[in-house]
Amino acid sequence: MKDELWDEVLLKIKDKIPKESYEIWLKPIKPINISGNILEMGVPNMFFKNWMNTHFRSILDDHLKKITNNLMSIDFIISSEVVISQRYKTEEGIEVKKEKKYSIADFYLNPKYTFDSFVIGESNRFAYAACQAVADKPGMSYNPLFIYGGVGLGKTHLVHAIGQQILQKKSNVKIVYISSEQFLNEFVDAIRFNKPQRFKDKYRSIDVLLIDDIQFLAGKEGIQEEFFHTFNTLHGSGKQIVLTSDRPPKEIKTLEERLRSRLEGGLIVDIQFPCIETRMAIIKKKAEKEGILIPDDVCSFIASKIKTNIRELEGALIRIIAYISLTHEKLDINMVKRILKNTLIFDEQPESISIEFIQRKTSKYFKVQLSDILGKKRNSTIVAPRQIAMYLCRKLTAHSLPEIAREFGGRDHGTVMHACNKIKKQIEKDISLQSIIQHIENELKQVV
Repeated sequence: MKDELWDEVLLKIKDKIPKESYEIWLKPIKPINISGNILEMGVPNMFFKNWMNTHFRSILDDHLKKITNNLMSIDFIISSEVVISQRYKTEEGIEVKKEKKYSIADFYLNPKYTFDSFVIGESNRFAYAACQAVADKPGMSYNPLFIYGGVGLGKTHLVHAIGQQILQKKSNVKIVYISSEQFLNEFVDAIRFNKPQRFKDKYRSIDVLLIDDIQFLAGKEGIQEEFFHTFNTLHGSGKQIVLTSDRPPKEIKTLEERLRSRLEGGLIVDIQFPCIETRMAIIKKKAEKEGILIPDDVCSFIASKIKTNIRELEGALIRIIAYISLTHEKLDINMVKRILKNTLIFDEQPESISIEFIQRKTSKYFKVQLSDILGKKRNSTIVAPRQIAMYLCRKLTAHSLPEIAREFGGRDHGTVMHACNKIKKQIEKDISLQSIIQHIENELKQVV
């Protein structure tokens, strides 16, 4: 549980601390033990400990208390298990030194993100199989492998799993796992310090390149140019490339066509939001790992109420496990409601406000056929009601964009996102549209 608690703290504060400080001071330390209501964090030496107490203890304590409902606080202890990475001792943080053998720590791969710890369901089965195939035969099966899907659905988990499985089979393989933002920052630093060749050498001499959130390179011509040539060098040498994104290549705007063509030249797989059965399996597997038995009714309740992403689901479970571990109370639905009421947004809408119900009410209001709203017609008398229905589905239900898109004739989630953004902007300017949407909303809520 200590690892999950620390991961949750890092997730909450990462955007509130300068990136350099986060990398140097927070990333190297690790949870060692839970002693009573104290989370003990290992640090490498006394200087490090004093610095953490002076500069970071307050913010870390505050967020840990929020996560555990004021039940836990943090402390720092000197531990031989924690060492300062050599990465921070190299100029500009660009590591070029080659080693004969590597471990997952050398490439910042999360040891928790393995294929064994990934819960498989219909929403991710194809993506999982593709990732395993790549890990078994890197550079041969599917290259590049492009994984897309919403936030917190498991893309990063699978990327880390690929890297770890490759390393387990062959420890001299050089892997780089990096976010597109980090990739961009390193490129900017290379130009700034007049060391572009060093950047090229680093990324063109590896065996496996894993990049998260590649969509953020869109619109940035310089880095797209560099990535294009890096891609060609690696791909031409039979080196494996795995990329993740929140959308498929065809929907990444301001992406150079030649680069888009490269990304579409391999295998493209998507991950959808999991069904309730898969969400329940995730909860049970996570709880069993912590030695906690979750009653079926509690498991079903959590899975049915949290419909945002897996990250939120796991975060909720961490808080529940922390609470019952420290209080030893019996776990039931009322306890779950009490623990999570201030930290998560549940789907509090009545079950009768479903996507289908919204579709029927909207088509009835505009006097159009439901089949037309779900179909392919593009005339304005159909498109406007369809977009309004999509907007209301997003507003009044907790369904994900892909889930809504699927119920509108199997469309892409990008279409729903576009419709929601368009209606939201129009509402701000068009009073008559405001009135229409309010009228439909009122009719929908009359079923309560």
